[in-house]
Amino acid sequence: MERRNFVKNLACLGVASAVPFHRILGRTVFSSAQYEIEQFEVKGLAHFSYAVRAGARVIVIDPQRNPAVYYDYARKKYAEITGIIETHPHADFVSAHQEMQKKLNVPVYASSLTQAKYRKTAFDDGNAIKLSDNVTLRSLYTPGHAPDHISVVLAEDGRDKVVFSGDALFIGDVGRPDLREFSKKTEAQRQRLAEMMYDTVHNKFAKLADDVVVYPAHGAGSLCGKSIRKALSSTIGEEKQSNYAFETRPKEEFVKLLLSDQPFIPAYFKYDVELNMAGAPELKSGLAAVRRLARNYRPEANATVIDARPANLFKASYIPDAVNIQGDGAGFVTWLGTIVHPDTTFYLVAQDEQALQTALEKTALIGYESKVKGAFTYDAKDGEQFAAFDRAGFDPKANRYTYVDVRTTREAQQTPLFENALNIPLQDLEKRLSEIPTDKPILVSCASGYRSATASSLLRKRLPDAKVYDLGPDVAEYLK
Repeated sequence: MERRNFVKNLACLGVASAVPFHRILGRTVFSSAQYEIEQFEVKGLAHFSYAVRAGARVIVIDPQRNPAVYYDYARKKYAEITGIIETHPHADFVSAHQEMQKKLNVPVYASSLTQAKYRKTAFDDGNAIKLSDNVTLRSLYTPGHAPDHISVVLAEDGRDKVVFSGDALFIGDVGRPDLREFSKKTEAQRQRLAEMMYDTVHNKFAKLADDVVVYPAHGAGSLCGKSIRKALSSTIGEEKQSNYAFETRPKEEFVKLLLSDQPFIPAYFKYDVELNMAGAPELKSGLAAVRRLARNYRPEANATVIDARPANLFKASYIPDAVNIQGDGAGFVTWLGTIVHPDTTFYLVAQDEQALQTALEKTALIGYESKVKGAFTYDAKDGEQFAAFDRAGFDPKANRYTYVDVRTTREAQQTPLFENALNIPLQDLEKRLSEIPTDKPILVSCASGYRSATASSLLRKRLPDAKVYDLGPDVAEYLK
């Protein structure tokens, strides 16, 4: 009867699949007589969150923005969500911990070091949550990625079975130490966190049994690490064998290695850390507050317009000065939060209502729904047009173009494309416009056509007198 009442209570809250988010996958990664682990993946952010169930109780670890997936899971299992654990304030996505706390009246467990503005329950090293008579969740202090980072160890009958490692330990990597300090003390903080990560790896994770399963908060493709392997889980033993962080080396050498070659930091990361420490507002109301504008709306001059349509539609007709970040790509959220500073408001454009809703939902993953000045569909045929690049007769060695390669430096070095190409990674493009000669037509390329679509539209906006072409997916012919 209690389980049925709980299901009714959730229905009354209006939370059952209230927002059908795009590409949020749930899968049972472990199930036994005593406990079950459900892993949820947000593809565009390579983010993993978890629901741990023992009997009729569920604890959610590092939830993403849409809480409906966890409510649906609990309903399906006739179980009750009794708490949320935040391993740290995340930089690359917004968590639903505060929304879930308010709706379900459950605790949010976090380190006492986290400077939270939401109502938290301290969950420090050695503290435990009893899920059942046989299953407990124990806090393990694992700083390095963040000064207040904790991991969560699941023990069954007193034996450690699983560690939910957050952003401290990844598969093949560890969390980067440069995402929490953005002041004059940045370098000192990063050095200190890298040193803490060395101690975390060798004094915390390495002391867990080799058969303890590792479930991280991110997978391959996340900017929270630099060399994360593509896998859903690992074990401590496997990481000792294959993860560079576990190799025996002096701390000074480890620190230097960890701080080198880290990926870029998108503009939105600092904003998301602060939003997560404050506690994000309710998702459904946030999306409902976005102004829906008339089809083919004309924004005011100098407005920031993000056009999420496919590149071919954008090039055929687009709003003047719009920037094309294709909404159907896995990189939409990251590039949106890179191109658009969190202090900026913008218009969001898509080809139809379904695509617009999907783009808005993705936007909300990083808390940018509050930055959308208005959203509308666009199918006008009389907008600006982007001249298509004609490959007929194209000779890469003829030196008729200024080649701009917007891949990362590592990509460009490992797989050179055109001789004398100017390599400016997409995230640096606006800061380095003065380096691009405009005496010849500019041909923009990347690895697949996704980033070059954004880059070429940016160059058309910032260098209006230049002739700009996008090599697009045809780049595949030259990368062989």
